Amino acid sequence: MRTVRLSAGQQLTKDELRREGALPREVMESAQAIVDAVREGGDQAVRDYCLKFDGACPQSFRVDESVIQGALDMVDPEFLAALNKAAAQIEEFHQREREESWFMTRPNGTVLGVKVTPVASAALYVPGGRAQYPSTVLMDSIPAKVAGVERVVMLTPPQRDGSLSAYTLAAAAVAGVDEVYAVGGAQAIAAAAYGTESIPAVEKIVGPGNAFVAAAKRYVSGDVGIDMVAGPSEVGILADATADPAVVAADLMAQAEHDPMAACYLVTCDEELPGRVLQAVEALVSQSPREKITRASLDDNGLIVVCDTLDEAIDAMNVVAPEHLELHCADAFSLVGKVRNAGAIFVGAWSSEPLGDYVAGPNHTLPTGGTARFSSPLGVYDFTKRSSVISYSPEGLRADGPAVQAMAQAEGLWAHALSVGMRMRLLDEGGQAFADSAKACEGAMECAWPRKLDEPGVPRL
Repeated sequence: MRTVRLSAGQQLTKDELRREGALPREVMESAQAIVDAVREGGDQAVRDYCLKFDGACPQSFRVDESVIQGALDMVDPEFLAALNKAAAQIEEFHQREREESWFMTRPNGTVLGVKVTPVASAALYVPGGRAQYPSTVLMDSIPAKVAGVERVVMLTPPQRDGSLSAYTLAAAAVAGVDEVYAVGGAQAIAAAAYGTESIPAVEKIVGPGNAFVAAAKRYVSGDVGIDMVAGPSEVGILADATADPAVVAADLMAQAEHDPMAACYLVTCDEELPGRVLQAVEALVSQSPREKITRASLDDNGLIVVCDTLDEAIDAMNVVAPEHLELHCADAFSLVGKVRNAGAIFVGAWSSEPLGDYVAGPNHTLPTGGTARFSSPLGVYDFTKRSSVISYSPEGLRADGPAVQAMAQAEGLWAHALSVGMRMRLLDEGGQAFADSAKACEGAMECAWPRKLDEPGVPRL
């Protein structure tokens, strides 16, 4: 792991993080070509890409419901119990995120409000390459179900023998996923976004994936909703002298083993802790079945930042804006208010980040790559949309109409002012429809611009 020593008052810079940021141009171009081909060629294009990239393509993309339910009998009881426990706690948490439509009435009778409506359909992408992620099935589908999405589908690539993970399918059964399609990669994103002969389109696509999946999501965004363009997993550990080096080492490795591109950050105000943590990493990593991946991540994307004070360490971590933030500090809860940027905050030494990955309840689909500065975890709100509701009474129109006309006149939008002015004239004439439309159109300029400006044009300083 690379080490940066910040002197008193020195700030961590984004350059020192060495994040890649935008997706490589060649990845974007390849993903766009795949999406365009699927949009034009439908099922046949999806099949061609599945055979090319996955080495397998089922005769039917859709997985039969009997296969999904049959997975429940194939997994061991302990895993199934864990799955059900996690699902219950994830649902319990996300139920609190539900938003209700609301309305308010002003004294003059004007009614304003917000109508909350779930999207009709959503697709969750579940990776199936280096590892299987039944936890992602729960995390991405349960908020959609809580939101009231009618059709929740899962997209996941088959193995080279055409099979799917029983763990992943069991999670789909527990979560109540409506449809499962054995297709992955950018071609799956394209199929979900635009539809094919056998895969109906959806309104929102969520979930993590490799760079090509992320690039495809970015490309289709706007034609269909997406949650975020997720990058490699990352953890930031803020630690003081009370931190246990072996526990910190294990937590760094818990992220590093995801992917060689995963990023791990240790920020501390204790000079001795980094060396002790690195010794613990060496003692532990050689025992890992994923040693090669873990070492690559820590060596290539690991960073230790040493600061003079805890406050300076917190400032540095806010620059990192990690996907997962662990607080290994004395009186850790007192620091939560100082954290500005983090996808999820794990408070205290007992709060292992994998608890959040699996069973705690809050969502584990989180903003990565520093986007926690402006993004939030996946939640029920990602599967709903809000429509403003506006209903004016005659009294409300009289109260607000002149202000509309004044602002429309300042912007030079004559018909905006006329739209309000016509209604106000109707009120003056008793509130009925104009008996003579031609006569009503006379004097339209005065109707729209009742206020005379001394000098035309926009005042400038």
